[in-house]
Amino acid sequence: MTDRRYGMSSMPILALVALVLAAVPAAAQGHAGGQYGGAAPAPYAGMEKRAIKALSPQQVSDLEAGDGMGLALPAELNGYPGPLHVLELANALGLTAEQWSRTQALLDAMRAETIPIRSRIVREEAALDRLFADRTVTPASLVEATRLIATKQGDLRAAHLRYHLMTASC
Repeated sequence: MTDRRYGMSSMPILALVALVLAAVPAAAQGHAGGQYGGAAPAPYAGMEKRAIKALSPQQVSDLEAGDGMGLALPAELNGYPGPLHVLELANALGLTAEQWSRTQALLDAMRAETIPIRSRIVREEAALDRLFADRTVTPASLVEATRLIATKQGDLRAAHLRYHLMTASC
């Protein structure tokens, strides 16, 4: 059979369409297999092996170490440095002994306040991961778990921002 408009046979085109249509379900199955038990699809490759799927080892390390993780960027980038940054630049800033002491006290207080929050975030993320891994997640447990994580993340960010604000008055 020939297509008069283009002067070519429609049979090869039909065969090509049939091949493409046959390939689509196979490709979809390959992608879905990663989500439901097979190998992870490319964007998530390797993440299925993490201890806590939603957190990279670096994120867990940063949370456990108390690193800033960019939580106070609105303060930092608008001229409100945190206590650690001020102490790192103490000589260049010409801090007095009293300013250095007050800033060190703020850093110590910030760490004392934020490290338990950070530990709680790691524990809550692990608990959320377990709900899915154990197949025990329910709509109610999902809402509760994500609410706890979000609240602690907000608490952590607020604490960092608060200490940046307090540092400005040292």
